[in-house]
Amino acid sequence: MIQNDADALVGELDEVHRRMASDERDLLRLVAEADALRVWKKSGARDMASWLSIRYGITVWKARRWLHAAHALHTLPALAHALASGRLGIDKVVELARFASFEDEDGLIAWASRVSVSAVRRRADLAVRRAIEEVRDADRQRFVTWWYSEDGARFGIEGELPGADGAVVAKAIDRLAERIPTMPGEEGELFASARKADALVTLCSARIGEDPDTDRATVVVHMREGASAAGSPRGADIEDGPVIAPETAERLRCESRTQAVVEDAAGEPLALGRMSRFPSAAMLRQLRYRDVGCTFPGCGSVRFVKAHHIVWWRHGGRTDLDNLVLVCTFHHKLLHEHGWKVERQDGVVGWLQPDGKRFVPGPAPPELPIKIPESLRLRLGLPNRW
Repeated sequence: MIQNDADALVGELDEVHRRMASDERDLLRLVAEADALRVWKKSGARDMASWLSIRYGITVWKARRWLHAAHALHTLPALAHALASGRLGIDKVVELARFASFEDEDGLIAWASRVSVSAVRRRADLAVRRAIEEVRDADRQRFVTWWYSEDGARFGIEGELPGADGAVVAKAIDRLAERIPTMPGEEGELFASARKADALVTLCSARIGEDPDTDRATVVVHMREGASAAGSPRGADIEDGPVIAPETAERLRCESRTQAVVEDAAGEPLALGRMSRFPSAAMLRQLRYRDVGCTFPGCGSVRFVKAHHIVWWRHGGRTDLDNLVLVCTFHHKLLHEHGWKVERQDGVVGWLQPDGKRFVPGPAPPELPIKIPESLRLRLGLPNRW
């Protein structure tokens, strides 16, 4: 009984779709007639596509597709019938109408009925030379803008680029996102967009670090000396940017192209910080030779790594090899904003979690030894503990 009800429902949906498709064929026929009569001429619209967009609330891009298909269907009877009968939906029909001919429309209809709309559109894009004015229009409308949330905790960015330029941006972010270390707890596809956000920050960080204009490419952080009334560290803010957490300010002080301006409670400068103290080129080469890559267990990234002071520079830590470790950009955040610590004992680097426990990657070792049969133990000469 349930299956019969489902079959009846599907049959009803198919019939409604067929009627809608028939109406859409009539709509395109009327669009062509209206264009021939130039109904848009006295309406304030620029052309028929603009008139359709204004009158029916669709995009100009979609209106132009409709208009082209409306005229093309006069010479494509099989395609017109495929729409009127519901065999093909209007989205596939308008794409096929861009490049189909009377001679090949039957074969294209059969092909289109088996593939997706995006596949039909892709073939149409390849078959039809994109109008240069359409390309220029997309280029003229490119933009990127950004803003901070009211509390300064979040940064929003929005943009639109010509398709070809967007492909370059997307490829750069995707490729870098595949290689950057993953923050603990953010593994898997669920956090793919977060890794892309990290990749964008990494690209910009690398670029600002290479800028020859050290003055204009410096991020200036204003820090307040002492503690607040509640006993917590005072806040900090980025020049022309938001207020940030003291822990974030400390991380930025470790990074290149950051200048710290230490101020008293009234905002008066007490000292002008210098560029963050980095090891010399020779020392950095030795550091890279010794650590190879990021020292976070299991990471080992060799891209976008930096020298981190085990005892922070502001706390009197020295800039020498014994007090430096290589850390990638993302695990650097653990040390400054997530309460982790790093130490070096007898040349071995260890990472401590916020609760003070040493971080050990991978599963814990078995609690009990492996049991070996007595006969095998005797044959191999193993001690009794086996």
